[in-house]
Amino acid sequence: MFQSRTHTCNDLRIENVGETVTITGWYENLRKVSKNLGFLILRDFYGTTQVVIETEDMMNIIDSVNNESTLSVSGTVRERSSKNPNLPTGDIEVVPDSVEILGKCIYNELPFEINRSREADENTRLKYRYLDLRNPEVKSKMVLRSRIVSELRRRMNDLDFLEITTPILTCSSPEGARDYLVPARNHPGKFYALPQAPQQFKQILMASGFDRYFQIAPCFRDEDARADRSPGEFYQLDMEMAFASQEDVFSIVEQVLPPVFEEYGVYKTASKAPFVRIPYTEAMEKYGTDKPDLRIDLEVTDVSDLLAGCGFGPFEEADVIKAVVVTGYEATRKQIDALMGEVEVTSGSKGYWFKVDESGAIAGGIAKFLQDRVDKVKQTLGLNSGDFVGLTCGDRGSARKSAGVMLKLLGASSDKHMRKDTYEFCWIVDFPMYEIGEESGELEFCHNPFSMPQGGMDALKNGDPLKILAYQYDLVCNGVELSSGAVRNHDPEIMIEAFKKVGLGEADVKAKFPAMYNAFCYGAPPHAGIAPGVDRMIMLICGEESIREIIPFPMNKNACDIMMGAPAEVSAKQLEDVHIRIEMPEGADTDE
Repeated sequence: MFQSRTHTCNDLRIENVGETVTITGWYENLRKVSKNLGFLILRDFYGTTQVVIETEDMMNIIDSVNNESTLSVSGTVRERSSKNPNLPTGDIEVVPDSVEILGKCIYNELPFEINRSREADENTRLKYRYLDLRNPEVKSKMVLRSRIVSELRRRMNDLDFLEITTPILTCSSPEGARDYLVPARNHPGKFYALPQAPQQFKQILMASGFDRYFQIAPCFRDEDARADRSPGEFYQLDMEMAFASQEDVFSIVEQVLPPVFEEYGVYKTASKAPFVRIPYTEAMEKYGTDKPDLRIDLEVTDVSDLLAGCGFGPFEEADVIKAVVVTGYEATRKQIDALMGEVEVTSGSKGYWFKVDESGAIAGGIAKFLQDRVDKVKQTLGLNSGDFVGLTCGDRGSARKSAGVMLKLLGASSDKHMRKDTYEFCWIVDFPMYEIGEESGELEFCHNPFSMPQGGMDALKNGDPLKILAYQYDLVCNGVELSSGAVRNHDPEIMIEAFKKVGLGEADVKAKFPAMYNAFCYGAPPHAGIAPGVDRMIMLICGEESIREIIPFPMNKNACDIMMGAPAEVSAKQLEDVHIRIEMPEGADTDE
């Protein structure tokens, strides 16, 4: 039925002139000159080739089908009289002897023009994802994703890591997000859960005697979408090492990631080992965030003492006042007002400002409240003519957050203070083990309950819980958190003591983590690991703002797969099989 192609639509060159060939692909468009002359573009996965229609009979075949139908074209290669230097196949064209219709597109109109699909509404793109993926620009991201994943695997294998897949159906575990639950048909009233991460399994592998594990692990979390987070499922380069320290993990990541970013990224330079290491508290004070973008050379300064008592209302009521100094900042009043508005929208706190004019005077914004301390302000902050100072205030948490937002916006708006064409990695280290929960008002784990506390058992028994640090670390690149990791708490006694601090006793630990706890009771090695997000890495490598651009079949912002119609209702028989009855809340809207 189907004669195999001899070449792809990206193969033919001037040296193929005179050859008889068969090419296949999608009918992209036709520039029709007359009833017996037209120039058809045939597109396949690899590229495009021009096909010249020179007979009325051949034109009738083309006129009988719509764009995006699939065709098989057999004919002779000849040199083009009007060449296209922008195409690999731009020196040649194919003159067909026969055209066979392999698959008809039955629709006269497409939901969007294939090569401009990225301009369409996102939900339309996701509904017709199979058409969106025909766009060479969209397709190229998926090709790049495949190559990056292959390269990550190769590098991990070269470092003697063993790829091991862990279960998808497991038990519910308190990992910090909502689980996706799967009813167990043969166990009425019980459920499996899709893993939020292979955390417990990979630690059990270490206790099982495996030395270096990794996998490109699927993870499932019922959480809301963000620009850098896809709802439902995501993938991570999950790794764990036995008899390893924090330094061992850092060394592996610093060997694996920078070369991949440099080879495939839109920017061709990346941080070299060792990455900058910033303690969590320092990061919050200097950058207003634990995800600093080190391409920006600005820092946050505490000016609480400097500006106390200046008479400006919001400062008088605040616990903390933060400043971001930008040298040589050029912006109109309209641009400054827009930036301050964005600070408020993003952080929830207002931003304020003043600048130093050409005469050396403090002007604009809240300058009138600072006239009694001009010299002190300029000297303390090292200000000169043309400098700009952004200000935030509030309690320590809100002032830090809004200052961090302001720093990022100011840096991104000034070429003088941000080097955009590079990948800047850093480690955020020394996270607090515990914190007071905002909602509960009680002691809670700050980051990861399975982390080893610095100081071990002695710190837990004799130290102030809020001053205990953990062997936890985050990997950050260009202001995006790629991963959290930790040296694991492999000692059952230390684990129980750590959980006691948050009100969970030995019985709770054994009940919640029975397999891991029991495995550790049989002599577990010290171990450590990390799991950089594959989707986020590829988003950065491709220079995309939305993570959905680099996922083949992403859900939309409401966690719906519009193309497949998921989530969807199931039959009464299916529910009966798994012993489930649905009772909808009164007034609930079941339509998406």
